[in-house]
Amino acid sequence: MITIGKYFFPKTLEEAYGKLRERRNNAVIGGGAYLKLGSKAIGTAVDLSSLNLDYIDEKEEGYEIGAMTTFAAVMLHKDLNKDFNNLFQRSIEDIVGMQLKNMVTVGATVYSRYGFSDFLTALLATDTEVKLFKAGWVSLEEFLEKGPKERDIVEKIWIKKEKGVYSFQDLRGSSSDYSILNLALSKVDNHYQIALGARPGRATPAVETAAYLSGKKLSEKEMEQAGEILAEELVFGTNGRGTKEYRRAMGKVLLKKALQEVSAHEN
Repeated sequence: MITIGKYFFPKTLEEAYGKLRERRNNAVIGGGAYLKLGSKAIGTAVDLSSLNLDYIDEKEEGYEIGAMTTFAAVMLHKDLNKDFNNLFQRSIEDIVGMQLKNMVTVGATVYSRYGFSDFLTALLATDTEVKLFKAGWVSLEEFLEKGPKERDIVEKIWIKKEKGVYSFQDLRGSSSDYSILNLALSKVDNHYQIALGARPGRATPAVETAAYLSGKKLSEKEMEQAGEILAEELVFGTNGRGTKEYRRAMGKVLLKKALQEVSAHEN
């Protein structure tokens, strides 16, 4: 059960940060979509909705996305999805209904580092950085691995444009359920980036698998071998959605599907 003592609508990020740090049980509220997932007594909820952080700004080198931008806005942004092979659209479209997509925000998802997040897995297959209000810029990979050194606020993210091929694959019990496992892959200049999420741990890069594939011409043998490397490289766990053995086996399947998609796109 979540209880909230007060709501605070800051006029600046400095005010928001000050209120957040005022008491340990104060918290920043994004879209509030996943509040029911936890049990917490929040002293003051810091609401960022009046700080103009809801935007997707395309620049020559990449996309700047404000923390309060919703998943619906990301999913429906034509240029962003065109530049990344519909990677982000595909990672969001199966999330339950437009009502939820209109609530879930980019900043809250990144800061919370949800293990079940499809979107974080997709981001991890790209060159993405996170702008924290106090700590400044940090790579998404480092942020997901270590988290913030102290409580902070995600202000925006930056996704670098890179001409390549992108794929998102997931395994679900039903079309609108959380992923049992998800995988994102990019190939840029014959260099691969691969991320796997919902293991059920948070998204993590498959560095050894990507290194094995980079520079190689894809063949059935290479795809199978890459799957074996992936299964050994990453840690899989068991929860109510699936066993670690099932996830390990399905990781190979998702990787092969992603590599086949990349191969077909290039041909």
